[in-house]
Amino acid sequence: MSKHTYDTGIIGNCAFLAHINKNTNVDWLCWPRFDSTFIFGGLLDKDKGGEFSIRPEGEFTTQQHYLENTNILITEISPESGGKYRITDFAPRFYQHQRYYKPLMLIRKIEAIEGSPRIIVKCEPVSEYGAIKLSVNRGSNHIQYQGGEENIRLTTNIPVSYIFDEQAFVLNETKYLVMTYGEPLEAPLISTADRFLAETVQYWRTWIKHSSIATYFQPFVIRSALALKIHQFEDTGAIIAASTTSLPESPGSGRNWDYRYCWLRDTYYVITALNHIGHFEEMEKYFSYVTDITFSEMERYQPLYGITGKKDLVENVLSDLAGYMGNQPVRVGNQASEHIQNDIYGQVLISLLPLYTDHRFVFSERKDSVHWVEFLLNKIEHTIDEKDAGIWEFRNMANIHCYSNLFQWAGASAAEKMARTIQNQELIDKALSLKERAAAHIESCYDPVRKVYTNSAGSSNLDASTLQLIMMNYLDPASQKAKDHLAALEKELKTPNGLFYRYLYADDFGKPKTTFLICAFWYVEALAAVGRLDDAQREFGNLLQYSNHLLLFSEDVDEEDGSQWGNFPQAYSHVGLMNAAYRIAMKLDRPIFL
Repeated sequence: MSKHTYDTGIIGNCAFLAHINKNTNVDWLCWPRFDSTFIFGGLLDKDKGGEFSIRPEGEFTTQQHYLENTNILITEISPESGGKYRITDFAPRFYQHQRYYKPLMLIRKIEAIEGSPRIIVKCEPVSEYGAIKLSVNRGSNHIQYQGGEENIRLTTNIPVSYIFDEQAFVLNETKYLVMTYGEPLEAPLISTADRFLAETVQYWRTWIKHSSIATYFQPFVIRSALALKIHQFEDTGAIIAASTTSLPESPGSGRNWDYRYCWLRDTYYVITALNHIGHFEEMEKYFSYVTDITFSEMERYQPLYGITGKKDLVENVLSDLAGYMGNQPVRVGNQASEHIQNDIYGQVLISLLPLYTDHRFVFSERKDSVHWVEFLLNKIEHTIDEKDAGIWEFRNMANIHCYSNLFQWAGASAAEKMARTIQNQELIDKALSLKERAAAHIESCYDPVRKVYTNSAGSSNLDASTLQLIMMNYLDPASQKAKDHLAALEKELKTPNGLFYRYLYADDFGKPKTTFLICAFWYVEALAAVGRLDDAQREFGNLLQYSNHLLLFSEDVDEEDGSQWGNFPQAYSHVGLMNAAYRIAMKLDRPIFL
């Protein structure tokens, strides 16, 4: 059986994300937001998902790459009949009028490279997840698609009749396709598209130049940073787990989830990755998003929220869609928003710590410090003895999870440091008391015979999330206890190919059939932390083979054949790569280039 990888690259501008297939089709595009209906959803249904392709007559081969250090995607098509052409796909993003210009606009530039290839442009956007076929209206140099929430317009210098009739024509000059949502392009087509391309290239390359990235496997870290950046919905600062929904964790598993939301449990890892590359603007936007949720959430936190902080993420099944490679169900919304997940209060506290310990942030700007810290410590106090669904969001299993208490311990540790910064003894005392209570729960998970911390109190099951006991310095990385814990997890959860299972016990859907990629990057971090640097480098290098052709990583990987599964690309996996590379680079004392 051949290895399965995702054949798409992503483009985006922090307002929307699109997936462009190697076959030239726009396989996935949600407008006007990350969590809106797809306009193109061929990823989940070839028939009902619409199409936007630029293909030659007959058979063809393609190659795809990013314009170096950008989120601009190049697809080169070589028809069997001869000739060759290039498509440049991008979402405009640049700075003008003292703000970022990031329109709901997809630009496709088509250039002949060799000969005079004949091409066919097919454009059929849909709405309401394929339930609505849009009406098509012809203009002099554009096509208008109506019937959705807003009009969609395709402006082009290709004869409109050729697109209407899906008729082949000779590509004898550079052609442009500019698709817009709501607002039409009210400017010259060619010069505007070329200016937007030049400005967008400059924006992304400047963004990378201003990133602190070590020389260790730098191209992979650069691509991961660029991918992470466009998973941030700049309007509110939220960072989504993935731009897709319902890509299965393994074929036929039923584990098909909607990941177009912001998980608070990812907060610390994401903030850490952004901090490592020196991007404070993105950190501050994310802080603002989390702050807004905190002050509007008087009860308990949900594990995840919508990109505007929306709480009600009702999970619906779209039974009329075929699903990715026939894998149903297709889900919109996520019932995990109803779960109890108690690590998240600590996650938020430690993610806010740089605001109080990093002097590049101005402490005096933190007007509500006492209220902030006290509010979150109270959340920890009220939930510290509770059973919860844990990091993996078990739907019908509640326990005192080691991981949840670890982040309550870490959150209380962060609160102690913040309280010392703002010189509040009452908060210091409360934080120290909660650290002790959390540590007692963590120790109730320790198995002295096997010299390992189990996933929860009274359980014999092991869980990759407890690797974080080492990275969060609950266990001194230099201690024998940390090394023994790592060795026990390694023995049970590491695969022969260097991947790592989250756990191997049965959950609500049976035993997992694929490995969770971020766990393998956590394993690499843990190896580096305990001083096994040669092992860390070997395992890190091995994991890089599990990317697709564009260095993009999925959520899950099949141990048997290295296939990519789960939502794609997974921001969490890229964050894991960035943090593991940083930890190794620091141990190697590799230089950082600004």
